Amino acid sequence: MVVQAGLSGLQQAVSLLRMGCFIALIALLSPRLALFLIWIFSDLLSRAYSSWILPLLGFFLLPWTTLAYAAFWDWAPGHHLSWRWIFVGLAFLIDISSDAGGRRAQSARG
Repeated sequence: MVVQAGLSGLQQAVSLLRMGCFIALIALLSPRLALFLIWIFSDLLSRAYSSWILPLLGFFLLPWTTLAYAAFWDWAPGHHLSWRWIFVGLAFLIDISSDAGGRRAQSARG
């Protein structure tokens, strides 16, 4: 019985690892799709954010930043200023630059 319970726990861990890799690949293509899948299949967003409004705003305004903050909240047991915040800041810069690039392309067309 104990061996069987250990085996099912190992199978569950492998399944979660595979799903995490799949979500990471999806995030490279579309951070909004990755956020949607994380919202549907896990409770990561509810653990990282205390209310539903911040992830919703982040979904529309800053998807990379929302995704990076939620991921590092889960991966980092100590939530202090460290190398993890560099990645959240980098995600913020990516969000801002993609917004600025879209506005520049829109003004060039019109």
